[in-house]
Amino acid sequence: MKKETSILKDTLGRTHTYLRISLIERCNLRCTYCMPEQGVALSPKSHLMTYEEIFTIAQLFVKHGVSKIRLTGGEPLIRKDFPVILQKLSSLPITLSLTTNAVIIDKHIDFLKQYGVASLNVSLDSLNRERFKQITLRDDFEKVYKNIHLLVKEEFKVKVNMVVMKGVNDYEIIDFIKLTEQLPITVRFIEFMPFDGNKWNRDKLVSYTEIMNSVQTVYSEEKIIRLQDAANDTSKNYKISGHKGSFAVISSVTNPFCDSCNRLRLTANGRLKNCLFSATESDLLTALREGNPIEEIIQKAVQAKFAVRGGMDTREKLEEPKLHTQNRSMITIGG
Repeated sequence: MKKETSILKDTLGRTHTYLRISLIERCNLRCTYCMPEQGVALSPKSHLMTYEEIFTIAQLFVKHGVSKIRLTGGEPLIRKDFPVILQKLSSLPITLSLTTNAVIIDKHIDFLKQYGVASLNVSLDSLNRERFKQITLRDDFEKVYKNIHLLVKEEFKVKVNMVVMKGVNDYEIIDFIKLTEQLPITVRFIEFMPFDGNKWNRDKLVSYTEIMNSVQTVYSEEKIIRLQDAANDTSKNYKISGHKGSFAVISSVTNPFCDSCNRLRLTANGRLKNCLFSATESDLLTALREGNPIEEIIQKAVQAKFAVRGGMDTREKLEEPKLHTQNRSMITIGG
């Protein structure tokens, strides 16, 4: 019998097969673009999804066509029952992946392998220890850098995510590309995006064009190879000729990829976001706990998805601070 997938198809014909689940709102770093300076009001523990609830909701999404689940946070590895969640989800017919800051990932290598996690996204915004400390407010650069090398050695597929911010770390673009010379990783440069409390303004944005211009000041046109992007890819992918790894740019602000979006997000307190930029959320957890079906809630959320960036379809809307504050802080959405 054919799977019913209609509840995951929006009014523009986009079918959503990729679910990102945030496990926790807390993190062991305090990155300034993610965590507001004054911190955030965390959901009480009783308001967060239990591992059973995560599995139940995930099962339902898989039933309707989701084929990939990524676990995020906060920092998902600091959730005490993370191994149980991973074990449960690994029983589903999906590709399972993880986004992490890699501070403590060396302690989890064995069960990541055991439960089939082969692909990891690692957040790293500077290769300079002092700059890393200024961005994250923690002195953990050596741990993260060492653990990236460990993951490569253990044959995980590693993507290193760098949020590029003008006057903060944009001078390190070439240093990150040089990492790919000897390491078989993908470095992804991410445009700085607006969220509640991160003091975004366009002056801090380093655009896709500016990033590529920086690359072209060091590498000739012949050396920069444009790679084939995967279906529904968020990034534009490149490789420097002769390098073991590759690099990419995620241009959510200046050149969004919304027309092929297949992603939905489930927050740690059980709310469905149909877009990273969306100011609206749909409460799945309350309905689930009351014993009510949640398919209709999911379908309405998917049907309400805007064509572009949660409705911020012009430069004026994107630069309107009031619209940023209607959304969550990044740490409580999930990376």
